[in-house]
Amino acid sequence: LTSVPLRLSHHKHDAKDEYQILPRPQEKAPDFKSQAVISRKISEIKLSDYKGKWLILFFYPMDFTFVCPTEIIAFNDRAGEFKEINCELIACSTDSHFSHFGWINTPRKLSGLGEMKIPIMADFTKSISRSYGVLLEKDGIALRGLFLIDPHGILKHVSVNDLPVGRSVDEALRLVKAFQFFEKHGEGKY
Repeated sequence: LTSVPLRLSHHKHDAKDEYQILPRPQEKAPDFKSQAVISRKISEIKLSDYKGKWLILFFYPMDFTFVCPTEIIAFNDRAGEFKEINCELIACSTDSHFSHFGWINTPRKLSGLGEMKIPIMADFTKSISRSYGVLLEKDGIALRGLFLIDPHGILKHVSVNDLPVGRSVDEALRLVKAFQFFEKHGEGKY
């Protein structure tokens, strides 16, 4: 198996794309329940599993593409730093859990993910991507959305990138720490 280039849409998206509602900070995070690959096993996960913890839910377009593995591996390799501050990570795409399983079982030198510490959640029905406002309906894939959810299930940060540009692990970590600092001390220097 090899990576394929991510096909970038240069067409105007249809009305369904234009009118999706992107959840905003201070709102309750949209609930989800789906199959995920965790430690090379397929398990069901849901938002309520993360109650009492900070959570970063990040969407990526599809398995076996060029940018996606580097970004997911970067988050995965630093999962311990997030865990130390009571924050969990979930990666999600509209691929099936079977595709995720295949990608995880493909060695990194062959553009696979290899061993993963974080759940890779399937959104094959596209309902999760749609509820988080990141689904490109016409293409059936998600934009690169990142959602920071607090221990009470409230959105604290929302960002969405176009397809070709990934997210910064350092910035995600900084955001979690900044919101945690604010929760504990009020306004201050982050």
